[in-house]
Amino acid sequence: MKVLYFDCFSGISGDMTLGALLDLGVDEQSLRRELDKLKLDGYKLVIGKSIKNGITGMDVNVILTTHHHHSDHSHTHTHAHDHHARNLRDIELLIEESDLSLGVKNFGKKVFREIAAAEAKVHDKDIYEVHFHEVGAVDSIVDIVGTAICLDLLGVDRVYASKLYDGHGFIECQHGIIPVPVPAVMEMLSGSRIPLIQTDINTELITPTGMGIIKSLSLGFGTMPEMSVDRVGYGMGKRETGGFNALRVVIGTMDEAEKDTPNEIVLLETNIDDMSGEALGYTMEQLFENGALDVFYTPIFMKKNRPAVILTVIATIQNEEKLADMILRETTTLGIRRSRCQRYCMNREIVKASTEFGDVRVKVASRNGIVKYAPEYDDCRNMARKTGQTFIEVYNAVLRQVVEG
Repeated sequence: MKVLYFDCFSGISGDMTLGALLDLGVDEQSLRRELDKLKLDGYKLVIGKSIKNGITGMDVNVILTTHHHHSDHSHTHTHAHDHHARNLRDIELLIEESDLSLGVKNFGKKVFREIAAAEAKVHDKDIYEVHFHEVGAVDSIVDIVGTAICLDLLGVDRVYASKLYDGHGFIECQHGIIPVPVPAVMEMLSGSRIPLIQTDINTELITPTGMGIIKSLSLGFGTMPEMSVDRVGYGMGKRETGGFNALRVVIGTMDEAEKDTPNEIVLLETNIDDMSGEALGYTMEQLFENGALDVFYTPIFMKKNRPAVILTVIATIQNEEKLADMILRETTTLGIRRSRCQRYCMNREIVKASTEFGDVRVKVASRNGIVKYAPEYDDCRNMARKTGQTFIEVYNAVLRQVVEG
């Protein structure tokens, strides 16, 4: 399985991310060709190698060409009313209407929504009222969509990151002086359980774009998972930090669990007889969002013939404690039973099937010569809605494509 590890020892920004991924060996022409599908003009992408502290990395600059007299477009906002002040809807439309692949579009929209939600909270506005001037709309679009394209070209299965490092002090933005970590980054961190370490470097190391990207991408934040390292890339930062201002990204291979050894999981169970259906439904959502492998309810009768349910959660050993805390917090229960189980799993991967209706992701499970295919429900549903076909017609067309193709 292909894994990327983001080493954010000096924070993260959009251009550092793009630089590091290019340095890993993403083909520059392929990236430019895909970016052209956005039909976004008014910028020039300048990519070059640079050396810092004796280490070579990639330097990426998005230069605005429409207003070539700007030396620093992020602080000059004389043109707030022209095409630069884009809101989330404009950006979503731009991404939607392009010919980019579904995965790239979805990731781009996810990151922008994350950043817009944070800015909206900070400025007390609606998510669609926020203008992406602060992020220099064009830079952010190129950085975020560019990152999605690079990940696609690298064929990455999973992404992990280190703890995040930021500086302190204040920086100037177009609203005036603001504290570091900047408010939008702080907002994205809040409630996320992402570890932040504040260093004594007196400037911003994590930009809202960088934060939106890594929060939307990474499955976990900590030390590098066990993997064999294939290549390393450095994306250079623009700020003078007195240290080495760059982002290091490592691409490697992680062993999929040995074919026939059952892997260990944890079973958490508790009986509940005094909670409403809504509250139970909400608990299930929360558990899934926090990494539960499976969550289900089983109806039972308890003492005095009370209708009740058993809540069962299947979790990885890493997530056991977090999910147990969550069950205790979200439900009325006073205790949880736990047991360790072994399970046999088929090897799973996601492939894309191109049908006459469009691309759909398909889960492919295989083991000992047995293969099973399951088209991704969400993709089939969207396709059915868009084309007016029935869900079953779309589903079968995808299956045909995978089995024959």
